[in-house]
Amino acid sequence: MQHWDILLSNQVNKKNFIDNILSGEAKGELAVFNTLKGILFSDIAIEKFIEKEYQYDSVEASPESHRQLRTFSSGERKKEFLKYCISQKPDFIIFDNPFDHLDQASRVILAESLKDLTQDISIIQLVSRVTDVLNFVPNKAQIKDDTFELQPISKTENHFKILNTSEIPKALEEHSFHESVLIKMENVSVIYEERKIIDNISWTIKQGEFWQLIGPNGSGKSTILSLITGDNPKGFGQNLFLFGRKKGTGESVWDIKKQIGIFTTSMTDLFQKSHTLEQMILSGFFDSIGLYIEPTTHQKQIVTQWLEVIGMAALRKKRFIDLSVGQQRIALIVRAVLKHPPLLILDEPVEGLDDENVDLVIQLINTIKQETNVTILYVSHRIESGLAPTSVFELVPAPTGSIGKINYHSELN
Repeated sequence: MQHWDILLSNQVNKKNFIDNILSGEAKGELAVFNTLKGILFSDIAIEKFIEKEYQYDSVEASPESHRQLRTFSSGERKKEFLKYCISQKPDFIIFDNPFDHLDQASRVILAESLKDLTQDISIIQLVSRVTDVLNFVPNKAQIKDDTFELQPISKTENHFKILNTSEIPKALEEHSFHESVLIKMENVSVIYEERKIIDNISWTIKQGEFWQLIGPNGSGKSTILSLITGDNPKGFGQNLFLFGRKKGTGESVWDIKKQIGIFTTSMTDLFQKSHTLEQMILSGFFDSIGLYIEPTTHQKQIVTQWLEVIGMAALRKKRFIDLSVGQQRIALIVRAVLKHPPLLILDEPVEGLDDENVDLVIQLINTIKQETNVTILYVSHRIESGLAPTSVFELVPAPTGSIGKINYHSELN
């Protein structure tokens, strides 16, 4: 049995690479898998499985629990789907970034499961980050382009591009919100179907701060975000103040949304049409998906300046869907911060990126922090070494719902 850990650059067409192996067309050292039966373990495979169970109202991944896969938390889903993959009796399993979206404890458990699995089934792990390479896997290589040629993993650091961060464009117009407190929660609790998700959370977010929100899977991070963006009706009747107004005192969701720039990884899927990179960023002025209003000369100038900052001016006319994952991610963050909103929410912005692109995104976030008065709320399980949030809000699960704990950056180091 052979086991592999392969570090993939974001430049590589991963889908084609995986299809090659599964269809028995792998080249070079991976050709040993060509006559074997394989199965793919990935977030996309799990999503497709959830759709299938939902469509046919069936329970396939976890028959003993009589529960559909979608009813589990993300950590549990991975556990159940892995059981399903093993039950198909494959000769090998391809794991595509299996540690993405998992908290530290779930990572340790999954790594142990993979180690046990190597006794019976070959594994090929595809990862984007050097830190996710498993020490118990003997064969290690990296692939940098679509030749799919296996090369030794290079240990070189600091070969990354540096952003041209000299001049972040000013906002087109000043924001109307000038108070120092943006968000205030006082003893906020959320209950779903008699289960308490968060318990008596108190948290104040002020202008110019840089927060990281952390907490294990299922601890309520998405619930907290939905309260802040005004999308969660559970905020009514509670001491929740959004941009100077108590939730439920006649504010519209639109009033809240225009104070917030937001990035989530799922946004990438919205821009699947043939918009160019430039059009996609310009659409941030109008909060539309795609450009349907003729932008002003000034708006175009601001986007040109931003493209200079992120080193992508030469790509302005390239279709957004033809950019690399890292380039798309950087562009979507720029789109979110284009109007210098009082609050910028970045939900797992580096998930699935390779080390080079992670480095670029972190540089961009640090630059926004230094050069603007935008408050940043960064959501991620990982504490990135190059990123320096001033404070961390941690959700700590408890039987009566997660409680909130605040760590200031000086305590983290």
